[in-house]
Amino acid sequence: MRILALDTSTEYLSLALMLDGKVLSEDIHAGQTHSQLILPLIGEMLKEAGVQLRELDGIAFGAGPGSFTGLRIGCGVAQGLAFGANLPVAGISTLLALAHGGGSDKVIACLDARMGEVYHAAYVKSDDAWQEVSTPGLYKPGEVPSLAGEGWVGVGNGWAVYGEQLSTFYGSNVTQVFAQYPEAFPNAVSIAYLSEPIFKAGLGVPAAQAAPIYIRNKVALTMRERESR
Repeated sequence: MRILALDTSTEYLSLALMLDGKVLSEDIHAGQTHSQLILPLIGEMLKEAGVQLRELDGIAFGAGPGSFTGLRIGCGVAQGLAFGANLPVAGISTLLALAHGGGSDKVIACLDARMGEVYHAAYVKSDDAWQEVSTPGLYKPGEVPSLAGEGWVGVGNGWAVYGEQLSTFYGSNVTQVFAQYPEAFPNAVSIAYLSEPIFKAGLGVPAAQAAPIYIRNKVALTMRERESR
């Protein structure tokens, strides 16, 4: 399979180009410059690999949750490139991408959602396939879903920001935490691998049907809400 994957859901811009099992990748701390950097970098990556966009089998992107602006950029770029090259698209959960890159078969993925909350999901890997134990949701760090058993690994920058509350909540359930770059952020290499079976099965969608996964409907606290904290 030949897949272009991208993620702009956090302050990092992550790109990957999978070419029949071999992967080229690039990760940059882009801050708020994703929109300026992403297309030139994709062009450079395709040129380096000697492949045309239309020769790919699909385009995968980090669909969310994450930064609202970042998700719109990622989805929009994936749609635009896929439409122009007549390619299918696959949106991959950023929390699932975190789990895939976490180096464990039992992962609690948490991304900092700001406003005192985390995006949270839990996954278990069995027979090379990920199963949702706790579906993606938005929670206060001390009100995340309970999980049974030990041996869970915490992954994501939500653990860096709210590690004390999360560790107190889960106690002995969690044996290790990866809260720093690179494991703490969803990456395009994981997104490429997760999208491969989707494209192989012909389950990619037309560009027009691609959509972000927001979870939260609100992007900022009101003045009264900020003052009450």
